[in-house]
Amino acid sequence: MSQIVYILNGPNLNLLGSREPEVYGRTTLNDIESSCTEAAEKHGFLVDFRQSNEEGTLVDWIQEAGQKASGLIVNAAGYTHTSVAIMDALLASPLPIIEVHLSNIYKREEFRHHSYISRAAQGVVCGFGALGYVLALDAMASLLKSER
Repeated sequence: MSQIVYILNGPNLNLLGSREPEVYGRTTLNDIESSCTEAAEKHGFLVDFRQSNEEGTLVDWIQEAGQKASGLIVNAAGYTHTSVAIMDALLASPLPIIEVHLSNIYKREEFRHHSYISRAAQGVVCGFGALGYVLALDAMASLLKSER
């Protein structure tokens, strides 16, 4: 049975490709999902790729991942900087967690420099655009391999 890695995406990421392309690029979330599926196959695992604008839904999925997945990659988008609830759900998870951001949050507005998600993450990938997801999957493959 293949290992499953959940990739959870937060608010407004469904608008990728058209929303602020000078910041986030022209790649759509569907394009990113395709890249992730391909990258995961190379490592011998599956991805469960999801997006929600709802904080509670993301918390539910984090809890679900803790029961069904081997790893979790999270781009909580705007909730990164505001959600104690998502942080708490991640801290309660037994999974290795990697935080992803398309933009370099440290080159942006000061309020984006703080991440509640980072407290629960083994690592953070930011500033590489859509490639960041593939880099996170490569890192997750290494984490999962070292756990075996």
